[in-house]
Amino acid sequence: MTDISQLHPHSQQQCSLKGLYLKLNLHQVAEQSDLLIYANYISSVDGRISLHDAESGEFIVPASIANRRDWRLYQELAAQADVMITSARYFRQLVKGKAQDLLPVGTALEYADLTKWRVEQGLKPQPDVVIISNSLNIPAQALAQLKDRRILICTSEKADAQKVDQLESSGHTVLIAGRKQVEGKQLKQQLIKAGYRSAYMIAGPEVHRTLVNEQVLDRLFLTTRLNLLAGDEFHTILNGDMGRPAALELLSLYLDRDLSSQQLFAQYALTDHEVNE
Repeated sequence: MTDISQLHPHSQQQCSLKGLYLKLNLHQVAEQSDLLIYANYISSVDGRISLHDAESGEFIVPASIANRRDWRLYQELAAQADVMITSARYFRQLVKGKAQDLLPVGTALEYADLTKWRVEQGLKPQPDVVIISNSLNIPAQALAQLKDRRILICTSEKADAQKVDQLESSGHTVLIAGRKQVEGKQLKQQLIKAGYRSAYMIAGPEVHRTLVNEQVLDRLFLTTRLNLLAGDEFHTILNGDMGRPAALELLSLYLDRDLSSQQLFAQYALTDHEVNE
């Protein structure tokens, strides 16, 4: 069904949801010895990506914006990744049963075309995972759920040596990417050294800010669900302060006309020039 309208670059052609992002071939964009890092979020029109849940004490994606159609594109972006960048917080949520889902690419029948596509492209069946953590507070039982892929942990020089030893003795690779905390540029260099060319960042707004602030994030995919949520305790796609605004270039914009989940799919490039004040 062609229920996607391309708004930018403007086109009269209608698109189908399936394959909308897969055709970007993000795993081939970076030159050899370089790395494309891209991030993805879903938000309400008033900028909420998660709301505070009083019962669990966690910030969770509201059911009013989460939907299967956006999740399909989330999976398509994962399918193009050599490695996924996430945080220790995800694994702590996973062990509590609070994580949104197990890391993609999904094994459900509806995503079988994506695993087949990866094999055809010469990629591993599943992308590797790099976990950003300064504390190394990562539950072992959560890590054990990802036996089908390589796990790397990125931390700082200040990390607890005993925790580093425990992780390495469990077969995980620990990388140092910063003095006091994980730094974006050092993270990128470590991933390039490991041979990766495409990295999909699915961590929260603090990690996002680190990558944006250090100018190592290349692309941002943002789904905007056409509703308003309000609420005083919420997260948006960035937390904290940045040294300067980040300039964006709109690469593509689509309108999902499906009545069950009207939304906009935008793709931005992060440019290296300063925003005019």
